[in-house]
Amino acid sequence: MDNLNLRHLHYFWVIAREGSIVRAAESLELTPQTLSGQLATFESALGNALFRRANRALQLTDFGQTVFGYADDMFQTAQALTDVLRQPPENRPLSLSVGIAASIHKLIAYHLTAPALSLSREVRLNCRTGDTTELLKRLVQRELDIVLTDRQPASGEAGQFRSHRLASSSMSLFAAPELAETLSADFPASLDRQPFLATSLDAPYISALMNWFSSQDIRVKVVAEVDDSALIKVFGREGLGYFAAPTAIRDEVCRQYQVVHVASIQEVRDTLYAVTRARGSHNAAVTELLRERPELDDKIEKIEQ
Repeated sequence: MDNLNLRHLHYFWVIAREGSIVRAAESLELTPQTLSGQLATFESALGNALFRRANRALQLTDFGQTVFGYADDMFQTAQALTDVLRQPPENRPLSLSVGIAASIHKLIAYHLTAPALSLSREVRLNCRTGDTTELLKRLVQRELDIVLTDRQPASGEAGQFRSHRLASSSMSLFAAPELAETLSADFPASLDRQPFLATSLDAPYISALMNWFSSQDIRVKVVAEVDDSALIKVFGREGLGYFAAPTAIRDEVCRQYQVVHVASIQEVRDTLYAVTRARGSHNAAVTELLRERPELDDKIEKIEQ
């Protein structure tokens, strides 16, 4: 960048787009002689010709094509930024980068992010999934604006982050219709040695669920460990085993994956948090995601009544 004259690069870009020094000079409000001299200086600095003359027209050389490709990206982006900055601040699109813990069920992730997209202002959403520890590192590095997760940061990280409780749902068990009929007959004893589809992710609710199985003297037969919550549901739909998902999305799980709700386990809960940097954010989309989601909790009560 130290050796690149951006003004000369811009002159070159306009000439290439106009296809003529005369037309480019008119666009830039310069004389053709001045612009021609600036182009010659730029070519000399680069050590290569950018144009060749063909029938009184300017054509880009191979080197010129390469330079133009980069210049076009740069100045198109700069123009887009200029257009945004010309808008009143309240009308500018909001950029929102969200980290979503891979252990959060996809349907829950949708419910947690959807409010930001309902704002009156345009929101450009960028989602990244992954391990909570890695996502928090990216939050510190300002690569993310907020992290949605099923666990709070460790006590040693408390000074770096602010944690906001969003919702808490009991966990439910689901299975394909034929298996669900078997499991419902004498629940929970009916679960003993039945095929179970477990998440291989370090989700807090999994530990709680395993403890509950143990308290009920249920011997768990894990037939698959999967690190994708959507794929577990597909396996469950095909009858390979029963699986767990938040009760708050019971109806959606049953409808989308053609499975049957076996039972809800109130002792096992999936609690969800939004984590931001300690200094907070002035981003209105982030603020929207920090609101508690009691409607997810309320669904639990409606289902159980």
